[in-house]
Amino acid sequence: MSGSVLNLTGDVVELTEAICNIESVSGNEQALADAIEAALSAYPHLEVLRDGDAIVARTNLGRASRVVIAGHIDTVPVAENLPVERRVVNGQDVLWGRGTVDMKAGVAVQLKLAAELSSPNVDLTWIFYDHEEVEASLNGLGRISRNRPELLASDFAVLCEPTAALVEGGCNGTMRVDVTLRGVKAHSARAWMGKNAIHAAAEVLEALNVYETQSVEVDGLTYRESLNAVLIRGGIATNVIPDECVITVNYRFAPSKSGADAEAHLREVFAGHELVVVDVAEGARPGLDRPEAQAFLAASGVEARPKYGWTDVARFSALGIPAVNYGPGDPNKAHADDENCPIEQIYACENGLRAWLTA
Repeated sequence: MSGSVLNLTGDVVELTEAICNIESVSGNEQALADAIEAALSAYPHLEVLRDGDAIVARTNLGRASRVVIAGHIDTVPVAENLPVERRVVNGQDVLWGRGTVDMKAGVAVQLKLAAELSSPNVDLTWIFYDHEEVEASLNGLGRISRNRPELLASDFAVLCEPTAALVEGGCNGTMRVDVTLRGVKAHSARAWMGKNAIHAAAEVLEALNVYETQSVEVDGLTYRESLNAVLIRGGIATNVIPDECVITVNYRFAPSKSGADAEAHLREVFAGHELVVVDVAEGARPGLDRPEAQAFLAASGVEARPKYGWTDVARFSALGIPAVNYGPGDPNKAHADDENCPIEQIYACENGLRAWLTA
């Protein structure tokens, strides 16, 4: 599909089909990035920049505020679900195939509006980035934030991740920790000579069993936290008393808490036990008190709800930019072999963003 030409002023559903059919599994985004760069470069109201396989297009109209609207152009591997098809699923007309939900329908909406809105009511920075579906160190948005943070400077951001055309503000943070229980090895025939580390795990598991999750209000949205054991490992043989047991715990915490706050809380919950933080990703406040956010909600005509899962909105939050998720497609269908996006949601997001940016 090298050299593909994208029509940015035609029907947005047809545009979604076109970009979905340019296969762009993570690491293979160049052809789609080339097509996007070429298409956007035809519009004189846009300054088009490139960083690897990430494309940035922005207006410079001297407006009072600037908004970033971003989406990733890579997908997970294809599973015999390209090229895309138009189907009827549960009584709805859908686009069926890889990338329709996560997240090329949202990218198609971005592209169409980037081309057509030559005089929006705010200055706009449109970002189409690579390597979202793989390890965080490769993420194109993260790379831009490190190398060219000025390109992300804005008062508000929208990430076109699938939300079924609803607004999901900010996101919870996430932390994984390993809680390690120590024991003493012994032959299982002489178990009294050892100390069973797996048995010692009962105290940690009971702390999790009785833990009461919190619901925390942030900027008018209520975020539900969770704390769960997600992995457990221990033992080396069936005739050896284990001297070590490790429980991996995942904590999803409200965006009003920092990673340091989350760690301190877990050290209280598991006081007296050996605990190591494996990884952490800060959450993101939705910033619904910002004028841009209020105007967005009014124009889109939908009520905001919290985002419990982590998304790249947190990368904006780390720069002090409040952000929301808004895009077509049921997130439960992301990465599925039967990935499909209702066509009406693609039009709804196009209309919602257009109304906001031209009001």
